[in-house]
Amino acid sequence: MGVTIRGAVLHDGWLDAAAQAAMVEDLRGVLAVAPLVRPVTPSGKRMSVGMSAAGRFGWITDSRGYRYEERHPNGVEWPPIPASVLAVWEALCPEARAPECCLLNWYAEGAKMGMHQDRDEADFDQPVLSISLGDEALFRIGNHTRGGKTESVWLRSGDVLVMGGDARLRYHGIDRVKPGSSPLLPNGGRINLTLRVVT
Repeated sequence: MGVTIRGAVLHDGWLDAAAQAAMVEDLRGVLAVAPLVRPVTPSGKRMSVGMSAAGRFGWITDSRGYRYEERHPNGVEWPPIPASVLAVWEALCPEARAPECCLLNWYAEGAKMGMHQDRDEADFDQPVLSISLGDEALFRIGNHTRGGKTESVWLRSGDVLVMGGDARLRYHGIDRVKPGSSPLLPNGGRINLTLRVVT
């Protein structure tokens, strides 16, 4: 069943080492078509994570705001979501609609993600599923509004987190990454995949 933290369900070690390595190879194919970019927020601040995506939509931020787009900033269509990634969604979210976006976030040493809600989607009844690959990251989850007490847990390579139901609109973020904590990626760092239904 997994461990529940504020309504989010953590499936610890869902992917074994071989499955993780195979998924990383699939993601290299995604990045060959849709390379990482470091986007700028509407306020003009450059994010510390690199981003790409697969599926019908990718998530974009720039001076025009936060939104989903059907093309990479370089103009190409996003590549399909790899079958290895879709299989995780199908196993853990069998009642949900098929995901339309797989957002890929790359965390190098020192990168983090501030507390935020995933609310650019049209149907909040659909979950968001997160896959962790590579170095461990300290995940923090809070409330449905900013502020108040929060809880934290280390996400390790192969872990899968599902945010649905009460957890779907909770504020959450990544406070830090632990360098050298996983041998999966030759140069270190962390890949986080989040699968979403957009429409």
